[in-house]
Amino acid sequence: MTSRPSHLTEGDLDDALWRLLAASDRDDPTTFTAEHDRAEAALTASTDPRWTAWRHALAARRQLLDGDRGSAAAGVAAAREALGRCRPDAQTALTLAYLAHVEVTADHVDAAMLLAVDASLLAEPSAAEPSRALHQAHLWLSLTLAALDLEELAVASALEGHRVAARLPDPADRWRLLQLCAQQHAELAQTLHRRGRAERSAELAATAVDCASAARELGVEPDPGDQDLLDVVQAWAMAGRGQVDDAVGPMRRAHRRIHRDGSTWLRGYADLVLARLLTRLAQAQSGGGHGGQATDLLVDAAGAFAATGDRRRYRQCLLELGQGTAAMGRPAEALHWLEAYRADTGRAHARGRELWAEMFVRRSRLREAERQAAVLRRHALEDPLTGLGNRRSAERRLAGLRTGEEPLSLAVVDVDRFKEVNDDTSHSHGDEVLRRVADLLREHSRAGDEVYRWAGDEFLVVLPTATEGQALVAMDRLRAAVADADWDDLQLPEPVTVSIGVASAPPAADEPLGWRSLFDTADLYLFSAKRGGRNRVRAPGGRPPREDP
Repeated sequence: MTSRPSHLTEGDLDDALWRLLAASDRDDPTTFTAEHDRAEAALTASTDPRWTAWRHALAARRQLLDGDRGSAAAGVAAAREALGRCRPDAQTALTLAYLAHVEVTADHVDAAMLLAVDASLLAEPSAAEPSRALHQAHLWLSLTLAALDLEELAVASALEGHRVAARLPDPADRWRLLQLCAQQHAELAQTLHRRGRAERSAELAATAVDCASAARELGVEPDPGDQDLLDVVQAWAMAGRGQVDDAVGPMRRAHRRIHRDGSTWLRGYADLVLARLLTRLAQAQSGGGHGGQATDLLVDAAGAFAATGDRRRYRQCLLELGQGTAAMGRPAEALHWLEAYRADTGRAHARGRELWAEMFVRRSRLREAERQAAVLRRHALEDPLTGLGNRRSAERRLAGLRTGEEPLSLAVVDVDRFKEVNDDTSHSHGDEVLRRVADLLREHSRAGDEVYRWAGDEFLVVLPTATEGQALVAMDRLRAAVADADWDDLQLPEPVTVSIGVASAPPAADEPLGWRSLFDTADLYLFSAKRGGRNRVRAPGGRPPREDP
């Protein structure tokens, strides 16, 4: 096995990013730190806004690991600023979802929610094609939503991520999302069980078992820590289906293995799940010391989650410690744990579900309003037949032109004998001729020139910075493109041609011409081209050098 280079080039950054995300997902600070050190120079060297955003996002994660929350918050802000220069695609959704998870790890609930809203809008099923970036966006979004106690939404995001992963070639991607689906279903089942919704809880637990079984059938060999997590989740889900006795043995074996080899967070998670299983046993059986064992495990789990910054599960441990010790008849101890829980649960966190729903609805309505406004703008300024800008759009553009500062030319293009096309064939043939002429004008125009449908069979071409000579050459190329096109399939009486009139305004004129004067001049020379035999270009200075006589 070859060792990785100590420093990476920009071309290596994609692979480095997936390794960093995997280390973040597994809560593996040692691996994350090593990978971040290796990638930092290449991230710093890149000027691409996407990598600038990731440089700040990953640095924020690193600063959280180092306990520097102030620098982490500044890193998140810098990453968001860089994302403002990126395309709104799956890559941006992934970065936003990762930033949301950084913020929720720092217990910045409101900021995490805002980022999660933005990520969810970009990751909507209709907004992006399946990709690894989209799959990872749903993964991090699901983890963030769960940390915000929005478990129903976390389940929905995990399921959407699984649907994306199912269309990707790598079975490891499918395995991870099945594991996540199992975990999120099991956690929601626990919450509903606590609320007394036993039937729905059992249904969710059964789905969790099915997801875990499906992951095992893929034949993937995951990281040992990921496999241990799946074992814990499956045992927990079995208990949620009422198979507590069957689940305790496998859970104890997984617990011993994890405490020997697992990370701090995973040890805490295993402690929490085993405590919950023992609590259920204590409720079903009297004696056996299960309640005391569960309390000890919850204390250890709370310490592990506090050490790794998992505030949500830390709070869960405090609450369950209060409930468990109260059930054992130890009110003073129960009050201690419940007071700690209340102190750690701020008002913003308690309103999390309500705040998310409110923000999501507002953002969704705003997005729909923006979409409708864009549709109205397009209808107001776009010709529906050809897709070109319409006369209103052209006049708006012309009104903004500054003549006199640099050369400017306008060309008026008219389809020759267009009335005969409509009269001799049909209006549907006429529409097709206009569509094709529009496409040809657009295709053969110079870069930077603009084509509009002015009215009927008349088009306008705006040629910024073009002198009369340049405009004549450019327009003759358009004329020839139409004349040389294949029109046979339309069975027209004769091939389609166009006549074109050109007018130009020179730079530094004493009295710059207005666009209306330019247009009238071009229209006059269009009439001259028609009278001269059609299929030709005319301008005040003459005809193009290569125009046929």
